Amino acid sequence: MTTIAGIAIPDSALAREITDLVRDTETDLLYHHSRRVFLFGALTGKAKGLAYDPELLYAAAMFHDMGLMPAYASKTERFEVDGANAARAFLTSKGIAQDEIDVVWASIALHTTPGIPRHMKPEIALLTAGVEMDVLGLGFETVQSADREKVAEVHPRGPAFKTGIVDAFYNGVRAKPETTFGNVKADVMAYAEPGFRRTDFVQCILHNHWPS
Repeated sequence: MTTIAGIAIPDSALAREITDLVRDTETDLLYHHSRRVFLFGALTGKAKGLAYDPELLYAAAMFHDMGLMPAYASKTERFEVDGANAARAFLTSKGIAQDEIDVVWASIALHTTPGIPRHMKPEIALLTAGVEMDVLGLGFETVQSADREKVAEVHPRGPAFKTGIVDAFYNGVRAKPETTFGNVKADVMAYAEPGFRRTDFVQCILHNHWPS
């Protein structure tokens, strides 16, 4: 069993299959990002004394960006939902209990919806914490610097992770910009396409079919 910064990477047959699938499907950038997300989520859980299922958190972390990959991307769903659906299909095929699948699904589907996951089950909260730590730098004070450095040593960010992850997000949503309405990926579209016009929530209210 591999241990990084004091966190054991799940080593069950299921976890190994998940690792192999993600390694074979995602880019190096997204694979290493997903592993860091698990580790930062687990370290946050350890620091906060949260009881969580490491295998469920691992499954959620490894699948959380699968919806960015063409093989798992639908034409109309948010990429988070595509990733959640991919995880659900995989876990269902392995006979995992429905209540556990539901936790993984919600973890992935909500990981870009700030303010809600932290009030839900630990696995859901910790997946978002791991994502926010690795992408936004939130929660640095929760994880010791030596642990952060060890995680980044084993799963390196590389010289251009910040722009690389923005590119990965853009490439994953550019064909279905309508799915960014009301979520943080609208910022990605606006950054990558200066002429992008966001769907405006207030205008949707004021100009819909209702007379008043």
